[in-house]
Amino acid sequence: MAALRLLVARRGLRAPFLLAAVGSVTGATLRLPGPAARSPEEVAELADPASWSLLPLEGPLEIVSLVGTLNPEAHVHAALSDARGRVWGGHVLGELRVHTTAEIVVGEAAGLAFSRAHDPTTGFPELCVGSRGERETDTP
Repeated sequence: MAALRLLVARRGLRAPFLLAAVGSVTGATLRLPGPAARSPEEVAELADPASWSLLPLEGPLEIVSLVGTLNPEAHVHAALSDARGRVWGGHVLGELRVHTTAEIVVGEAAGLAFSRAHDPTTGFPELCVGSRGERETDTP
């Protein structure tokens, strides 16, 4: 993930996203889905990392899918498989280190800029899409 963030910064990409990815990684930590929040208190709890269900995976793992946006607060999800064909998926936390090779295609939405703003409904920083020529919006 650090190499992807560096690529985005060096190229000055304002609306970067993952188009395709194949290869393998040495391991990963995935955040698994949690319950839906039904009250402001539950929203605050879901945004607290202490409440997250984490799945640490030891590799090597094959990249089955890697999707998301790569603005400074990247939001990436992965599906990864092991040597027995078992597949896990979730929100990527931390780094994905390449095991043998990885071919990752990054695209950019021309004329747009991605940012993130806190959404009180979900408790998370949600994607905001704006025009490069205008100030990015502060609401998702």
